[in-house]
Amino acid sequence: MTDLPAFHIPLEPKEQPILGEILSIRDRLTHLKRDRSTYIKSHDVLEVYEQVIEQVHLLNKVREEHGKPLEQNRVDNVLDDCFQLISLFFLTIGRNNEAPAVYSMTSTIRRLLDHLKEAAFYSPKDLESASQALDSMQKTLKRGEESHSPYLLKLLRDRLDTCRHLLSDLQSSLADLSPELTPTYERLVSILRSISAANTRQKFPVREVQGFQDQLHEIQATMVDGKFLAENSTTPAGQHVATELLNRCLKWSEIVLSRQGKIDERFKHTYDNLCDIRNHLEKLSITQAWSLRETDLYDYQRQLDRIDGSRVNGNFEDSSGVKADLHAQRTLLYLIRRSYAYIYTLIVSSEPVSEALLPVFNQLQTLRRCLLEVKRSGGVSSPRELYPYSMKLNSIDNMRIDGKFMVGSDIPEGQGSVNSLLAECFDLNYELRVEAEDNDSS
Repeated sequence: MTDLPAFHIPLEPKEQPILGEILSIRDRLTHLKRDRSTYIKSHDVLEVYEQVIEQVHLLNKVREEHGKPLEQNRVDNVLDDCFQLISLFFLTIGRNNEAPAVYSMTSTIRRLLDHLKEAAFYSPKDLESASQALDSMQKTLKRGEESHSPYLLKLLRDRLDTCRHLLSDLQSSLADLSPELTPTYERLVSILRSISAANTRQKFPVREVQGFQDQLHEIQATMVDGKFLAENSTTPAGQHVATELLNRCLKWSEIVLSRQGKIDERFKHTYDNLCDIRNHLEKLSITQAWSLRETDLYDYQRQLDRIDGSRVNGNFEDSSGVKADLHAQRTLLYLIRRSYAYIYTLIVSSEPVSEALLPVFNQLQTLRRCLLEVKRSGGVSSPRELYPYSMKLNSIDNMRIDGKFMVGSDIPEGQGSVNSLLAECFDLNYELRVEAEDNDSS
C-alpha cells in the first residue's frame, strides 16, 4: 500500500469497530468508482469524506487513551486506501483546489522522488516540476485551514514535508553541477531514458539504439584528458556527476544492444504486466480529456505499488529468491518509474471541472483552439466563415439555466471554469467577426 507498510499488529478491541466501518466505506468508494451509469456527484463524495474523518477522530481518541498514538496496523492501510480514493474523487468532481485532492498527488510525488534517488540520475527540470507541484499543494492546504479537518491537514503537511526532504537531497546532489555542464548532463539524461524506452518496445529498434550510442561517443569525443571543457577551455565544476552518467549510459547501451529487448524469462510475467500498465497510462495521457475518470488511476497506482513493494532490499527476485540481473532490474524499474510519471502528469493536468461538465468543457477547448488558429492564420475573409463557430457557441450558451450548466437539478462543480472558457470563445469569435467586417467595408 502506498506509503504505508503492511503492518498486521493485533488490534485493540476498540479498533475493531473502526476497522469494520472503514472497510465498509472503502467498499462503498470502490462501488462508486466502478459505477459508470451516471456521473459522480459532489454530495456523495463529501458524505463519504465526512464519514472517514469521523472514523479518524475516533481512532485517534482510542490510540491516545491507550498511549499508542503512532501505532500502525491494518486500520491505517485501509485508511490510506480510503484517502487515496477520496483524493481522486475530489479531482473527478472538479474540486482540485481543495485539501483532500492533495493526498493522491503526495503519494505519487513521493514514489517518483524515491525512484529518482534510487536511480541516481535526473535532470534539474525533473526537480523543478516536483518543486512547483509541492508549492501549489502547500497553497491548497493553506486555503483549506478553515474548512477541513486539522487531522487531515497535519497528515498532508507531514507528507509534503517528507517530499520536500527528499527533494532537497536530490537538489543537493546536483549542487556541484555548473551551468556550463548542465546542457551536456541533461542531454545524457535524455539519451539514457530514450535507450530505456527503446529497450521496452515490442520490436527492438537496433538502429535507433545504435544511434543513441553514437551520440554518446560524440559526447565522449569532446572530452580532453577525461574531462569536459567549457567554451573558454576551463574545467567547469561537476565533472564527476557528468562523467559518471556518461559511463553509465555507455554501459547501459552495450547491455541493451546485447539483449535486444529480451527480458529474463523468470521476470517475463512482471515485465508484461508493467508494459500493459505503461501502455494503458500512455493511451490515457493522449485521450485524457475525453476518456479519463481520475478514480481510474487508483487501480494503476495499487498495481504499481504491489509490484514495487515486492522487491527485496530494492531487488527483484524470482520464486527461488535469486536476484534479477542488471538488465531485468533496470528494465522493470524503468517501467515502474515511467508509469508513475504518467500518473503524475495525469493528476497535474486534471481540470477543475466535474466529469458531468467535461463534455461541454472539452468542446469549448476545441472551439478555443480552432478560433485561435484562425486568428493566427490571419483571420477570415468574410463573417460568414464564422457561422459554424457562432452556431456551436450559441447552442452551448443555450444549455445554461440562469447562467449555470445544470444536470437535472444538480449544479456540477466547475461552473466558473466552463463559463470563463465560453466567454473567451465568444470574445475571440467577436474579434474575428469585427475584423472581417472592417476588411469588407474597406
